[in-house]
Amino acid sequence: MKEYDIPPEYIKKGRAIAWLSYFGLLLIIPAVIQKDNPYTVFHVKQGMALLIVNLIFIFVCLQVSLPALLCQMVSAVLLIINIVGIINAIMGKIKPLPLIGFIGELLNF
Repeated sequence: MKEYDIPPEYIKKGRAIAWLSYFGLLLIIPAVIQKDNPYTVFHVKQGMALLIVNLIFIFVCLQVSLPALLCQMVSAVLLIINIVGIINAIMGKIKPLPLIGFIGELLNF
């Protein structure tokens, strides 16, 4: 896990909009509005990782015909991870998402 040293003023400015990163394609809004804010960029990357995992999961569930209960359980876990991301963004925390946060750290933009 990377160590992030983001000045408090960036966190204060980014908190107002970074939480949008966890609402699917709405992550475009903070990505465009605060593209120079490292706090917002961190949460955009985490939101992008969550979106990628969600899309892959939906595709697999629909194409492979996984049992409904398994799909529902994984959906619930992804929803909880999404809520954790929103709370982290609102609270000013710089923590990767559980289980999938490493994907966001691999994204380079």
